[in-house]
Amino acid sequence: MAITTTRFGGNSAVFDGPTGYAGVDAGPEWAEEILRLAEAKNATILAHNYQLPAIQDIAHHVGDSLALSRIAAEAQEETIVFCGVHFMAETAKILSPSKTVLIPDARAGCSLADSIDAAQLREWKAEHPDAVVVSYVNTTAEVKGLTDICCTSSNAVEVVQSIDPDREVLFLPDQFLGAHVRRQTGRTNMHIWAGECHVHAGINGDELTARAKAYPDAELYVHPECGCATSALYLAGEGFVPENKVKILSTGGMLDAARATGATQVLVATEVGMLHQLRRAAPQVDFRAVNDRASCPYMKMITPAALLRCLTEGADEVHVDADVAARARTSVERMIAIGSPGGGE
Repeated sequence: MAITTTRFGGNSAVFDGPTGYAGVDAGPEWAEEILRLAEAKNATILAHNYQLPAIQDIAHHVGDSLALSRIAAEAQEETIVFCGVHFMAETAKILSPSKTVLIPDARAGCSLADSIDAAQLREWKAEHPDAVVVSYVNTTAEVKGLTDICCTSSNAVEVVQSIDPDREVLFLPDQFLGAHVRRQTGRTNMHIWAGECHVHAGINGDELTARAKAYPDAELYVHPECGCATSALYLAGEGFVPENKVKILSTGGMLDAARATGATQVLVATEVGMLHQLRRAAPQVDFRAVNDRASCPYMKMITPAALLRCLTEGADEVHVDADVAARARTSVERMIAIGSPGGGE
């Protein structure tokens, strides 16, 4: 393959094939080129809150799964560049089937989405033929196509509450979010799949307890996917942390809380990419990660080099089988219709 060289910010960016542009510097010249390419190709760039700061800063829209799904559904541009993991780009394609959807690195998967496949869901449904299937948006297109209604962490409680209380519910795939929904709704006929996000599951109760004791005046923002969510409620219940300082929140909910908080310090239990948006939303607050190693390697595959390659070459395009997309669209549109517009995954 021929090797070409492009210069950004004084550094040589050498194209090395499908892996991207090695050595690209995310400086002002890179940003100018990204925006120029996006305009030339009539593309909008969407970035999830867990993306690298440089990617968040260049995107036209930054948010969580629900907010970005709504934007994808209404986008006027011909091309959507989704800086996130693969199921998110699939969801954009499901909602905008006539548009070109690109993801800067098609290898950016999700351990939670991989924890259940369509065959497993079909078998589970056969065991509970009258149940309503509620799937977290962190699932593949095929799983969404077998789902009655999708949800995000911000509207999962409302989604389950919208279902006839006499109907069984199959909730998948995240066991920690499912446990949170069961606590909030008091629902006893809800079955929960034993899946997890390896990053959120790794934020454990011992770490949370130690950090809370080290910073006794801090508020706690805990994502319901975290393995430590139950520990956070225990700390509040036992009086180790004032109950009003413990907040179980989606990423969108964390941003809303950050803008309104009077606290000077907040401990955050979620993927560390979220700290960038929190610090922008409330620069006067000292935001600290409960676990500063909680970084998703899949999210971080969307590098400045990968975004440049994506816009330069139109790679990698996301395709969803038309029949699968048609079945999945109903469950995703039901998710979008429930809950406030402000928060999602």
